[in-house]
Amino acid sequence: MEKKPLVVRSTRDWERELGLNVRRMRLHQDRTQRELAEDANISLSALKNLESGSGSAIRTLILVARALGRTDWLESFAPPESLISPMKLWIEQNEPGVGNRKRASRKRVPKASK
Repeated sequence: MEKKPLVVRSTRDWERELGLNVRRMRLHQDRTQRELAEDANISLSALKNLESGSGSAIRTLILVARALGRTDWLESFAPPESLISPMKLWIEQNEPGVGNRKRASRKRVPKASK
């Protein structure tokens, strides 16, 4: 079986791809750049930069994703919770002094009032 070559995209390629996805979604929703920029509370030039892949702030991408109703794009960056190592979790739960109490706490005796 022949191995497929690993394709490594440049940062510039990712910027263009993200920008194209934003543009496609905006057009799919039949919105102008001005409308989306206003809904996202960003400048028109910031949206144009994002869509053209000319560089943009993460904040701009987040605001635009929210305005498009596509926060699932952002959530796709977070690893699934199942990636937590079961062994690491077990060690943390069973390590002395971490979570497992060996003694009851001392009872505090209230000071007598004078």
